[in-house]
Parts: sequence; structure tokens; C-alpha cells
Amino acid sequence: MKNWIIREIKKEDNQAVAQLIRSVFDEMEIPKTGTAYEDPYLDLMFEEYNKPKSVYFVVDNEGEIVGCCGIAPLENGDPKICELQKMYFLPETRGLGIGTEMMDKCLEQARSFGFEKCYIETMPFMHAAQKLYKKAGFEYLDAPMGSTGHTSCPVWMLKEL
Repeated sequence: MKNWIIREIKKEDNQAVAQLIRSVFDEMEIPKTGTAYEDPYLDLMFEEYNKPKSVYFVVDNEGEIVGCCGIAPLENGDPKICELQKMYFLPETRGLGIGTEMMDKCLEQARSFGFEKCYIETMPFMHAAQKLYKKAGFEYLDAPMGSTGHTSCPVWMLKEL
């Protein structure tokens, strides 16, 4: 992987992004109920993030979508808090620093939107993701924030921006 770039999602990326997210769920055996897998807009990510204070990025490797992540206001939460959403990468992209670069880009965008804090939910067995989040300054919470609908994600973290 040499010629990858991080760019904003385009409408024509919708199918590839949905397929990528579903493939990571299958690979990691992530529960499909109470998680992002059930989100009704999973096949319409461009449209979902084409809203105020929202952005979704993809990692494009010579026309193939190999990673993705977004920022949006925390659903039914404090308007000064955003959520880092749907951060998924295909196996060949992991361990190359792309996740760190993607997170930095998302958090930079969150600051430019005026958010003061960033929230994230994840699964307890996703150790590499949690390591990445802790390295970026996220701290564990004792309870969820907002109402994301992701009742099967029992690890909650927050970062001051």
C-alpha cells in the first residue's frame, strides 16, 4: 500500500464503504445487533454525513476503499460533543499508521466545527482500537453518552479537544 490518500466520501463510495464495514464485522465477529451494523443509513453514508458539523472520510488506495471514519454531533447529547463514528480498516491497512492519521484528520475537523469534546464507543475485544484511542488522549467513561443506539458497545471513551 503506497498510493493511499484520505479524502471525503463521495456518493459513489457508498456501496464500497458499506461492504468494508460489514466485512470487518464478519472478520472480527462483532455483534450485529445493537451496533453500527444495524444503522439504517449504512448503505447511504455519503447522504448521512452530508449534514451540518458532519464529515466522513475514506482511505482510497488507487480506487479501492480500504478504511473509513467520520465525525458527527453526538445524538441527543451536548451540542459541544461530537462522536468519532464508524472507524474501520481492512486488515492490510492496519499497523501502518493510517488509523492515527485518519483519527488526527477527524479530530482536526471536529475542532474546526467548534466541538469541545469527542466521544467514541467500541467493543471490549478491540484492543488495537482502544490502544489507538488512548494514545490519542481518549479516556474511559463509566457510562455511555447520548443515545447512539449501539447498546452492544460497552466501552465508552471521551477526549477533550
